[in-house]
Amino acid sequence: MKVLIVDDSRVMRQIVTRTLRQAGYTELALIEASNGLEAYDMVQSQSPDLVLSDWNMPEMNGFDLLKSLRGRGHAVPFGFITSESTTEMRAKAESAGALFLVAKPFTPESFKDALTPVLG
Repeated sequence: MKVLIVDDSRVMRQIVTRTLRQAGYTELALIEASNGLEAYDMVQSQSPDLVLSDWNMPEMNGFDLLKSLRGRGHAVPFGFITSESTTEMRAKAESAGALFLVAKPFTPESFKDALTPVLG
């Protein structure tokens, strides 16, 4: 299974990778993008099975990435990993088609709780 990690911070992408491994997801093939535009192109070319995206990024934010993907008919499972975790943001993410929103700082357990329904 291929997972696309989208965050403008290289360090945060590494932390997400490490936390996924700590949560027991050791068999995932992980690919990375540094913003929404890059991620959009990678969804086209790499066909990931899941997108884990930050919300706030330059070029194209995570919410616009999700809207663009859904607007073009891409149904790739999508979740946010972000510091934006208000009830309003969660509702906005869900209404746009996100399966979950994991708030930073996160733990391996919070990843498991969010990903188990998606990855099994």
